[in-house]
Amino acid sequence: MTIDRQSFPPLDTSKAHPARVYDWLLGGKDNYPVDEAVAEKLPPEARDAARQNREFMHRASAWLAEQGIDQFLDIGTGIPTQPNLHQIVQGITPSAKVVYTDNDPIVLRHAEALLVSRPEGVTDYIQADVRRPQEIVEHARHVLDFGRPIALSLIALMHFIPDEQDAHSIVANLVETLPSGSYLVLSHASSDLFPELSAQVTAEYAKGGIQLGFRARAEVERFFDGLDLVSPGLVTATEWFQGAPAPAQEDSGIYAAVARVR
Repeated sequence: MTIDRQSFPPLDTSKAHPARVYDWLLGGKDNYPVDEAVAEKLPPEARDAARQNREFMHRASAWLAEQGIDQFLDIGTGIPTQPNLHQIVQGITPSAKVVYTDNDPIVLRHAEALLVSRPEGVTDYIQADVRRPQEIVEHARHVLDFGRPIALSLIALMHFIPDEQDAHSIVANLVETLPSGSYLVLSHASSDLFPELSAQVTAEYAKGGIQLGFRARAEVERFFDGLDLVSPGLVTATEWFQGAPAPAQEDSGIYAAVARVR
């Protein structure tokens, strides 16, 4: 894929965007004062949560690649932060194919970093919104073989989709397109593990014009309805691991799980 810089959509730097706030929380530089204004008011635990999400993605993606999964659809990619998903999985399976998706134009401007694939593999990028799942799937079909297992990655994304936008149906519609043997990888901010912190984070994001839909355990578990959860099931981000040495024990307000499509 070649990035046509002349076709870049305009950046709106007057409003904070989740991808850029997340970049700031991870120590990145690809954000604007409006994003920094939101991020700086968040409690210190928000930085921990961003790191924990990233580390969960690393562990889950590596484990899936070790199980033979060589196709990945990553929605809500965010601004590239090394190692990116394709670097992890292609380090295990050089021929792996990865399709990235995000709705922030700034991510498109950095997409070259997401497209430096191993020669044996493929990476692609689409600017699209998870609230239009069919658009994403239609594009992904040009790269991924939907007749073989695919890992669908939704890392720290669905808590930006409030209930009135029917987050559970969005995920169900995406999962329905996946063949048997595929996997859903999902992490989600909780509303019940640390309620006061969750309320504070939600309020600060709202001041920046970003609506959040943090959810309790039962609501997060619904995203995996009809799927087979991989051990250890739905746990916090720092508790999920397979095969690799256990991560350091620390508190986390993020739920995380990997589940297999029947």
